[in-house]
Amino acid sequence: MSEMKIYALQVGGGTLALCPMPGRFGSYPEDLDLIASWQPALVITLTTEVEMIEDGARHFGSDIQGRAARWAHLPVSDFEALPEEFEEQWEAVSASARQALKGGGRVLVHCRGGCGRSGMAALRLMVESGEEPNAALKRLRSVRPCAVETDAQRDWAFRGEVRAARI
Repeated sequence: MSEMKIYALQVGGGTLALCPMPGRFGSYPEDLDLIASWQPALVITLTTEVEMIEDGARHFGSDIQGRAARWAHLPVSDFEALPEEFEEQWEAVSASARQALKGGGRVLVHCRGGCGRSGMAALRLMVESGEEPNAALKRLRSVRPCAVETDAQRDWAFRGEVRAARI
């Protein structure tokens, strides 16, 4: 039996959630079924391709898209923030995620362990949706205590406040 758990909270009218990499702590097929049954409109993957291969999730993108979810892949190294070269891609992914949330949809973010990188992206989406950064971090950690592991991740997520002001 899989030990996969989805950590969800209400954001921007919809549901935003974090989870570990499918297959990381159990059965990849069972984890994929769990994610698909949660019915996300969008799944955002923040792991590297090497991590996906190591955890048996090499085909996760096509697998989840085959189950009617959109998929975005922004590879970030463990304990790092989103690299500068992906900022433009983030803007498009964020707009899509916030649109899904605003419409009452579900957005799932995952990294390898479901903590640092996924917490960073979830926090950024919360801030870009208009939440005050420190309050958003506290609320996120009430659901997933390990969310956002480094100062760089927190700083990147908090930059969403400047972006939210322009939107």
